[in-house]
Amino acid sequence: MKYLLLIPLLLVACLSNSLAQSLQVNSERLQQSLSTLAKFGKNEKGGSDRVAYSVHDIAARPYIKELLTAAGLEVSVDYAGNIIGRKAGKNPSLKPISLGSHIDEVPNGGDYDGPVGVMGAIEVVRTLKEAGVQTAHPLEVIIFTNEEGGVIGSRALVGGLSAQALQGQSNAGVTHAEGIRLLGGDPSQIASLARPKGAIAAFLELHIEQGGNLDTEKLDIGVVEGIVAIEWWEFSFKGKANHAGTTPMNARKDPMLPAARFTLAVNEVITRDEGRQVGTVGKIQAFPGAGNVIPGEVKLNLEIRDLSSEKIWKLYVELEAIAKQLALESGTTLEIKHIEVASKPALADPMIREVIDGQAKKLGYTTKSLPSGAGHDAQEMARIAPMGMIFIPSKDGISHAPEEYSSPEAIAKGANVLLHTLLELDRRLVKK
Repeated sequence: MKYLLLIPLLLVACLSNSLAQSLQVNSERLQQSLSTLAKFGKNEKGGSDRVAYSVHDIAARPYIKELLTAAGLEVSVDYAGNIIGRKAGKNPSLKPISLGSHIDEVPNGGDYDGPVGVMGAIEVVRTLKEAGVQTAHPLEVIIFTNEEGGVIGSRALVGGLSAQALQGQSNAGVTHAEGIRLLGGDPSQIASLARPKGAIAAFLELHIEQGGNLDTEKLDIGVVEGIVAIEWWEFSFKGKANHAGTTPMNARKDPMLPAARFTLAVNEVITRDEGRQVGTVGKIQAFPGAGNVIPGEVKLNLEIRDLSSEKIWKLYVELEAIAKQLALESGTTLEIKHIEVASKPALADPMIREVIDGQAKKLGYTTKSLPSGAGHDAQEMARIAPMGMIFIPSKDGISHAPEEYSSPEAIAKGANVLLHTLLELDRRLVKK
């Protein structure tokens, strides 16, 4: 008799599992939410001026809170200005699974970098609510403060935001501390936000690919292997400023020559090694900077990115030796300064990568594993939680520009993978 009583429960469980497997996000509603958000800060050039702490950022936040509430989440703003929506799970003893991204943009940016992850996460939770599906784990949707200006909100959550960093200038022309106050936060209390490692069961971020791999290869989903480390150096070649017309070529100590040769060497060294590392000289300054004066000093910035910090420094050591030899040969001197960057490598969790790939393929989508060459909030969250990122194609690989575009179909596919990855992780992590 007792076994007969179990049959209805088993049927309910089977129906529940079947329902969960068939869930799809509302693509039309997701696109509408993105279009509405895009109006906050839209400029006459077609780009977005919704930089962090700006009037446009502030104006958009009530709309975000409204959507979170409609998704059945309890909404709050923490001391760093992060907007957080929370929903209870069936098992209150479990740690939350968190989803999120950011709504701030670079000056004259696009409409998709950040917002796709925010609106995709909200749509996922809203879809679960409408289907009557409650996860075992509590859920969190986090809209991080000022990702574009230094991953401020996510650094605060993992205890990586210093008092000195809060005094840095933002794109809005105010310090980060002043901007956080404008968002309703309290910079004096930020240290109390730091969450310990293990406080979150998993963190997921949906994002456009800031590159052209998926678009070029006509693929649906990028399974992110990890987020690269970034290291910067300033190289200063110093010679002797002199008149460009009266100083013979063989009597010059022109620092532009070793600087130019070093720039070529960067390309040669970086491309010679196998791998996906990239190196860039993106800024060169000549002093005094006049067309009729041989420069007395030339400064250039070197950036190297890779998933391995060890490899970055190996390449740097080789380039440093080349720079010193070029200075010696040209009769100039060389000074090198390492510039601290808040960007350390963050590998995606192997199990989460497997789940993302598996769920995408179950949905009939094509996938590719690839690293992220750009920084994200997920990079910081990986310090305290297993992390996974889902990429969708960006047309022509364009990002941080008004031309940035991802189709409604691509966005819906990414959100569906986020939805089913969440459900599968909820199931697997309960069993751990």
